[in-house]
Formats: sequence, structure tokens, C-alpha cells
Amino acid sequence: MLTKAQLSRLRALREKKTREAEGLYVVENPKVVAELLAAGVTFAELYATAAWKNPAGPKSLPVTVATEEMARISHFPTPSEVFAVGRITRETLPAGALAQGLTLALDCVQDPGNVGTLLRVADWFAFDRVVLSPDCADLFSQKVINASMGSFARVKTFTVDLPAALADARAPVLGCDLGGDDVHTLPALRDAVMVIGSEGRGLSAGVRAAVTRFVTIPRYGGAESLNAGVAAAIVCDNLRRARTA
Repeated sequence: MLTKAQLSRLRALREKKTREAEGLYVVENPKVVAELLAAGVTFAELYATAAWKNPAGPKSLPVTVATEEMARISHFPTPSEVFAVGRITRETLPAGALAQGLTLALDCVQDPGNVGTLLRVADWFAFDRVVLSPDCADLFSQKVINASMGSFARVKTFTVDLPAALADARAPVLGCDLGGDDVHTLPALRDAVMVIGSEGRGLSAGVRAAVTRFVTIPRYGGAESLNAGVAAAIVCDNLRRARTA
């Protein structure tokens, strides 16, 4: 049985400032917890009801809690069968990293679902890394982690001063923009940085200044724009296919 102090501490992790102060993040989605365990994540704490089927077996044993306790610590109206607590870790982008491989860069993408989806896109197309500007959605929020469906643990992520990082990039910097070149005409690039901006504002001025080529997805219908995740998937697919052709 959890104490009042434990219940209060776990509930408080729904707030970003508490997560940052404690250096912890939370995942409650059973499928995502299973994906993260499969990816080798070791949780600092793991709580589950008797209904949870532990995919890791004895390698990761949870503290069993009653359904009523799970409802009290859950960050959602409908509680999950599992409540996992992980440690926040951040790495510094190595010098010269943007000179090699494929990088997906996110410029002020503030929707958590989009950030999580973009991590999945980077994972699907085996990009070497994802770099995010500080004003992107919190990488360690449940919404981002759930939308990434396990890619959160598989993709290398770095939060950086994006204009400064791109200014030092020795690889071509491609920016998504409606006025850009047809993405289907992209040449084969061994190394490249693909920048996706927010749906509402596009690329920021500082980032635009570092772009070496703007690209767009040809529009045949009447839609005003594409979701950031959809657009990134199409561009990354063309970049990857041109690279491996």
C-alpha cells in the first residue's frame, strides 16, 4: 500500500517543473511501457495492478498496487494498469555531429503529438538523430512519449540552440517551405539536415537563415497545409530513397 507522501509525489510528476526538479518522467500506456522495456529502458520505479501482464517478466518486477491507488496516482481520468517512472537523461550534441548522417531538426514544434510522431518518423527512416529547439514541446511529457510509441527510447535526441547548431552544420540544411523546390527532385545526399517548422508559423527567421535549400511537397488538391508529421514522413522518405538508390 502506498503512503500519502508517495501518492502525492507520484501525482505531482504530472507537472513539468516537478519532473525537471526530480529528474523523472512518467509513462502509463501499457503498450508504450512494453515498447520501452523492449528497447532496454530500465525504469526507476514501476507500479502496476494485478491486471497488468508484465512483458519483461522477472527482469522488471513492479510494485503491485490496488486499482483505487492507481486511480489516485494516474495523470489521466481513466487510469492505466501500469505506472512507470523513468529517469530524465540528456546528452550534449557532439561537435561536428551535423556534418554526418541524416538529422531531423524540429523548429518550435509545440504540439506534443507532432513531436512524438516526428520521433517515430525519424525512427522509421533510421535517421541518426533528432535535434529540437528549446521551444518545442517537452520531450519528457507523456503526450510526446505516448505518440512516439517507443521511438522515444530508440532515437538519439538533443535539445540545442537550433540556429547556432545549423549555422555550424557542414551538411546541406533542407527546410520545408511552400515556396521551395519539389521534394521529388532532391539529389542523393549522404549527409543532410531536414528541418520541420511549426504548422502555424513555419520556420523561424534564425533557422531560415541557415537553410541551404528549401523544399516543398507538390500540392494537387485544395488543402492549405499538411500536418507536420505527415510532411516530415514524405520528405524523409524521398531523402532516404534518393540516398539509397
